[in-house]
Amino acid sequence: MFLKCLHHFDSSPAIYESSSSASLSSLDIACTGIENIDEAITLLEQNNWDLVAAINGVIPQENGILQSDYGGETVPGPVFDPASHATPAPAPSSSSAFRPVMPSRQIVERQPRMLDFRVEYRDRNVDVVLEDSCTVGEIKQILENELQVPLSKMLLKGWKTGDVEDSTVLKSLHLPKNNSLYVLTPDLPPPSSSSNVGALQESLNQNFMLIITHREVQREYNLNFSGSSTIQEVKRNVYDLTSIPVRHQLWEGWPTSATDDSMCLAESGLSYPCHRLTVGRRSSPTQTREQSEEQSTDVHMVSDSDGDDFEDAPEFGVDDGEVFGMASSALRKSPMMPENAENEGDALLQFTAEFSSRYGDCHPVFFIGSLEAAFQEAFYVKARDRKLLAIYLHHDESVLTNVFCSQMLCAESIVSYLSQNFITWAWDLTKDANRARFLTMCNRHFGSVVAQTIRTQKTDQFPLFLIIMGKRSSNEVLNVIQGNTTVDELMMRLMAAMEIFTAQQQEDIKDEDEREARENVKREQDEAYRLSLEADRAKREAHEREMAEQVRLEQIRKEQEEEREAIRLSLEQALPPEPKEDAEPVSKLRIRTPSGEFLERRFLASNKLQIVFDFVASKGFPWDEFKLLSTFPRRDITQLDPNKSLLEVKLFPQETLFLEAKE
Repeated sequence: MFLKCLHHFDSSPAIYESSSSASLSSLDIACTGIENIDEAITLLEQNNWDLVAAINGVIPQENGILQSDYGGETVPGPVFDPASHATPAPAPSSSSAFRPVMPSRQIVERQPRMLDFRVEYRDRNVDVVLEDSCTVGEIKQILENELQVPLSKMLLKGWKTGDVEDSTVLKSLHLPKNNSLYVLTPDLPPPSSSSNVGALQESLNQNFMLIITHREVQREYNLNFSGSSTIQEVKRNVYDLTSIPVRHQLWEGWPTSATDDSMCLAESGLSYPCHRLTVGRRSSPTQTREQSEEQSTDVHMVSDSDGDDFEDAPEFGVDDGEVFGMASSALRKSPMMPENAENEGDALLQFTAEFSSRYGDCHPVFFIGSLEAAFQEAFYVKARDRKLLAIYLHHDESVLTNVFCSQMLCAESIVSYLSQNFITWAWDLTKDANRARFLTMCNRHFGSVVAQTIRTQKTDQFPLFLIIMGKRSSNEVLNVIQGNTTVDELMMRLMAAMEIFTAQQQEDIKDEDEREARENVKREQDEAYRLSLEADRAKREAHEREMAEQVRLEQIRKEQEEEREAIRLSLEQALPPEPKEDAEPVSKLRIRTPSGEFLERRFLASNKLQIVFDFVASKGFPWDEFKLLSTFPRRDITQLDPNKSLLEVKLFPQETLFLEAKE
């Protein structure tokens, strides 16, 4: 019967109410002491029909135990036997899977249960520890002393059961051990900040953590907003998360000073660094308007800033989502990327500018250029300089886009990690033409499988974040991250991809170093061989030049000798005949050569000195290379006038001369 009861818990509370009354009665008496079945059902509803959580919330394991009068025997708890699902073993005198408590057994009185409360008020947190036998009013008295807020001005919010009275006993609320509450003071003005511009500017630069509870589904969202963000931006982001149009949102927790949706968070009076809010859906415009008028003294602010523009939309059958989609589209001044852009670089420039105008300047640095150029920048460089390629695929019609861009993609930790380790390239798939163009690029670079994966993605699954790693001759898609993620999960998946890339990069660096070492050795060998060839060629060319010079000099020498010989012969033929000894007057000259030989000849005393010079030259001693000297007195005959006669220069009747080479 217990397993049957659990099945009812998982399927339908209504079935549980109709079929498990007896089981609940046994459960209440045996485990919790709660005999009222309505109270037990309420307890289960508060714990999302989690039986174990409901029991632990009332009787923690360290508090109450069941004992028997017979030797202190402990009553066993529920026993789940795998075989009992098919053939449950019959329990004595009861249809419940719990062993019934015999009248002779008694529940030992529990020790007082301590509850921990963390209470937030503006920029302060107060920890309060009380027994569950205390009342809500006692918590307020402690907070009055700690926060210096009058008890009459204090509203204590955050109870799971809604607002409670000061006289309510904590035990009756069935609270868990740890609880979070917050204090509102709608009748007190917000704390006055410094009036100078510097303090306001500092507030605008601060980040506010808004803890927003979706009332209908009991889910919390932790959203970061800068102080310069407006209340309207918060509500639009909440629409992306909850699908509650802005005009149908019913809020609790806004300060009384937050009267205008265009007001920025820094001047709205929110508690810093975090503030709790609750949002729900208005059932109908009329009901919401009545609730707003009745609760005007409470800290409720209903967002109806867009109500006038769309008041008649339901009458014409326009869906809320369509109305909000038209409103958000109207607010966007231009698309993220032009359709059918000829140049991908120009399209990326517009994308970056539009992204900055929507989400601020703190965003990843998008690579400006084609996808092929991004590949070159990321992959086709040295292994030590390579990076992963992150491709961000944007889609304006996805409800996740605004939250993903503002809260995750623009988070400082994500921006810093991407800039250090990734080349980030972006594309907008909102327009069909741009979508088809990217799928063509994807099919060309990554293959048909990846292209088909992106093609089958639904609009609400965007934006996508593709992590690409260059792997030798191909590009590998390491990860496809959808928009429904958190900052921590996104960072974790980026780091996981980085680990894979780092391992591959180390192998590539090792291979590249070995290849460079081999190339260096080959290059050094080639260089040594080239130098050797050049040395041999230079030696050969020098020898050839030397031989050519020798040939040239030899040719010149021969020509000079031939020229001298020709001159000598011409001079020899031009000499007058040697006179006889008995001729009068005759001068006999004896000339010593540098080699020690003597030249002897007779000349007429009337012959000119030039004839002596010609005679010496005809013997191979031209007068321009040799000088003719006399001994006593020593004089240079070649310096005398060659037109004078031998008699006039006193070379008569005989004289001994010698030849000496000119310096």
